[in-house]
Order: sequence, then C-alpha cells, then structure tokens
Amino acid sequence: MCYTADMKNYHFSIIIEQDKDGFFAFCPELQGCYAQGATHEEALEGIKDAIRLHLEDRMANKEKLPETKSVSLSTVEIAA
Repeated sequence: MCYTADMKNYHFSIIIEQDKDGFFAFCPELQGCYAQGATHEEALEGIKDAIRLHLEDRMANKEKLPETKSVSLSTVEIAA
C-alpha cells in the first residue's frame, strides 16, 4: 500500500491472549481479523497487518469501512 497525506487513521480494539502455544490476537470489530505469534509483539504486528489488509480489501471493493466504537474491557470475579 502506498501511504499518502490524505489517508485517514482508524482505531480498532484488539484482544491478545496467551496460551501454551504463544499469543493469539483478534479484532472484535472486524470479523475474521486474527493473528498468532510466538511473542506478544509478533501477535501485535500480525494483527496490525491483518487489519490493514482487511481495510485495503474493503476499499478496493468500494465497501463501506466500519465505524469504530469504544469498547470497554473489564473483568468480573465469580465464586463457584
């Protein structure tokens, strides 16, 4: 992709989880955007690339780009 001065910046939420095999990242706002990596940094760079490719594909097909919304991530404690 060629970067130009008239490009717009987009903000998307991502979630990165760690499991026994490494790190898994996904973007809740963009169905199908996910990446894996051996490290947190690899997963982060991978999800950025996946999002960029997703947006480029939508633009090439003249599809509307998703509106970005604020997402809140919280934890809850449950006794079981």
